[in-house]
Amino acid sequence: MDQAAKLRELLSRPGILLAPGCYDGISARLVERGGFEVAYMTGFGSAASVLGMPDTGLISFAEMATHAGNLAAALNIPLIADADTGYGNAVNVHRTVQAYARAGVAGIQLEDQVSPKKCGHTKGKLVVPLPEMLGKIRAAVDARAERDIVIVARTDARAVNGFDDALERSHAFAEAGADVVFFEAPESEAEMERVAKEIKAPTLINVVQDGRTPCLHADVLARMGFKIAIYPSMLFRIAALAIQEELARFQRDKEYTPGDTRMRFSEIQDIVGFPWYYSMEEKYRA
Repeated sequence: MDQAAKLRELLSRPGILLAPGCYDGISARLVERGGFEVAYMTGFGSAASVLGMPDTGLISFAEMATHAGNLAAALNIPLIADADTGYGNAVNVHRTVQAYARAGVAGIQLEDQVSPKKCGHTKGKLVVPLPEMLGKIRAAVDARAERDIVIVARTDARAVNGFDDALERSHAFAEAGADVVFFEAPESEAEMERVAKEIKAPTLINVVQDGRTPCLHADVLARMGFKIAIYPSMLFRIAALAIQEELARFQRDKEYTPGDTRMRFSEIQDIVGFPWYYSMEEKYRA
């Protein structure tokens, strides 16, 4: 079973899928080791980790497709990967979907923002007309027919045109063939409940600390009816804080040595796959 088929099988089960956001190979491996059944490649974290820059459309199609392929290759669980606006018009979207599918990505997320896009919970967003986005979804569906991949269609219209327009777009995305609908940034629990109950497709909710959407427990999200909950910035923020704090300790503590860190070098070797490498090296030794 390929990864897209695995993801479809997971979507067919009862309950909610929790997808922590990974931003590099080691965070992807740790998500899988943590027992999660699906991982999410965050656009915010990818732009930050690859470029050290904000998620404002600065990272390119080639960079994102390569990054998604690297993360998918590091995993034995399905990866849903951010593909921003698809990097152009509907024809570009067709190519983007094919590229992500060839790279082993199980699900691709496409949004209706004007390019260059913005992170979903930040200011300055604009959305394209609905017919333009529906053309992109039709192109994605056609590309999906050539090599299976789950299409996650996202609308950012709530912050631009209001709740009703975003809900209308969400219904249209489902009718156009999107597998999962991602209504970005509902602003209350009442809005969240309507999104989960009224959209006739599996729905995805974005859980962001200090974002526009209430941060609710996964059990509450499941009772509302959401099928996937992504936590895109959680791991990246934890890692950034830990690195910042450790560097500050290194700077101020004159007796600091690298041996003071909590994770042993042998542990990190295991996570990145040295035991596998050594076994392969032995297998093919001349």
